[in-house]
Amino acid sequence: MNIDKPPAMNPVSASRRYHGFAIAMHWILAIALVGIFILGHYMADLPFSPLRLKLYNWHKWAGITILILSAVRLAWRATHRPPPLPQAVTVAMPGWQTQAYRSTHIVMYSLFFIAPLIGWAYSSAAGFPIVLFGVMPLPDFVSVSKPLADLIKPWHELSANTLAALVVVHAAAALKHHFIDKDGLLDRMRPGRS
Repeated sequence: MNIDKPPAMNPVSASRRYHGFAIAMHWILAIALVGIFILGHYMADLPFSPLRLKLYNWHKWAGITILILSAVRLAWRATHRPPPLPQAVTVAMPGWQTQAYRSTHIVMYSLFFIAPLIGWAYSSAAGFPIVLFGVMPLPDFVSVSKPLADLIKPWHELSANTLAALVVVHAAAALKHHFIDKDGLLDRMRPGRS
């Protein structure tokens, strides 16, 4: 007689959830990205002032922090396989959605590095070195050059805006899975759930 427990009815079991560290990194980076994006747009329209200089420094510190956290997150992801998508989700998703899901993640991960590195290059080219948290000077990414700074600046804005758009698409897709499809996919990344 088989006395094993029946499988859990929850569509996303603990083995299908991300590790707690991955969940924490996901939400820390999500909050940081929203914050740095709002700060970046707010400070760009300010007149030259001590407040603007302070906010630019905070923006640079946040960008370097996001770069470091992204490296930690990528290292974790490279050494810890994420849980597979639940079979019900992979069966229900059309091929284009599966491809969009994978492509969006690849581009977002790339932009986690591209946007801050371009920002660092822009700051260096403009002649404004980054002194992390006001105590640790970072090396210039490129030499001071106003023409290079003018060339780089729009690329930083473009990469940041593209990342923001992809974050919105990512969040919308997660909410669609949660509220419309009701497939439990969002539960894989929700904190504090087992």
